[in-house]
Order: sequence, then C-alpha cells, then structure tokens
Amino acid sequence: MTDMNILDLFLKASLLVKLIMLILIGFSIASWAIIIQRTRILNAAAREAEAFEDKFWSGIELSRLYQESQGRRDNLSGSEQIFYSGFKEFVRLHRANSHAPEAVVEGASRAMRISMNRELETLETHIPFLGTVGSISPYIGLFGTVWGIMHAFIALGGGETGDAANGCAGYRRSVDCHGDRSVCRHSCGHGL
Repeated sequence: MTDMNILDLFLKASLLVKLIMLILIGFSIASWAIIIQRTRILNAAAREAEAFEDKFWSGIELSRLYQESQGRRDNLSGSEQIFYSGFKEFVRLHRANSHAPEAVVEGASRAMRISMNRELETLETHIPFLGTVGSISPYIGLFGTVWGIMHAFIALGGGETGDAANGCAGYRRSVDCHGDRSVCRHSCGHGL
C-alpha cells in the first residue's frame, strides 16, 4: 500500500472535492470556536447563578437585594436578571394596584417568564448551528467520497490507474475522514 499524505491527497483531488474538504474544515473551525465560546459563557453563567442564589437564600431582604441589583442593572444576567425584572414589575404593579394582589403576582410572574426566555435565547445562541452541521457533515463527506470514487473509476476505465484500491482509497479516506470528525465534534458540542 502506498504512503498517504493528506496534503498530497488534497492537491491531487478535483476542484469539487477540494471545495468539500474546505467546507468541512471551515465547519470544524467554526464549531470549535462556538464550542469554546459557549463553554466559557455557560461556565460564567453557572458561577453567576450560584453567587446570586447564595445571596438570595442568605436571608437578605428582597427589597435590599433589588436595590443592589438596580445599581448594576446594565450588567445583570441569568437568575439575577430574572429576579430584577420580576421584582421591578412587582413594585410597579403594587404601587398602581395595591388592592389587587393576584394581578400584581401575575404581572411579576409574566415579567420573569419574559426575562427567562431572553436569558435562554442568549445562552442558546449558535447551538442550532452545531446541530445542523453535525447532521449534514456526513452527507457532505459522503457526497465528496462518491464524487471522488466516480472520478477514480472513470480514470480506471481510461487505463490511468493500476487498480481500484489505488484509484479510490485516497478520495474516500480524505473526504470521509473530515466528515466523520466533523459529525462527532458538532454532535458533542450541540449536547452542551
């Protein structure tokens, strides 16, 4: 068997196969960037949530906790942002409708749900991309494999290559390898 060199395989590949390999490499780089970024953001969110929960359950008065949050309202995130939104709406509605406690609680709950949805959107940014790439990468790699094999058989038919193993192996290995590596990384990153 001949010694395989990825660079030689890439240089000898057809334009379409090169394009497919570059697309898969691009997906791989983008996915790693997203995975690293999301990991950092999720770890920071977990630390912030734990710090806020410690403060929340410490016995501090909620109005005092709200005032502390209000002083930093432009830098709030996670649980603290949800608390701030709910308590702010509670205070506003309590002043306007102090005789309708159900309306006050319902309004505060609604504000907290809206804030929670916004926080989730922030945390889930780019995650669908990982799922999509994880789903399509094997098919892109398979397309490149089939394309390369077709050209190898065409070359075999023209008498340019000695046997099928030499004609097909390089294309299959290079393109399939990129597709398989991509799907593993993207699927794992999507599950973060």
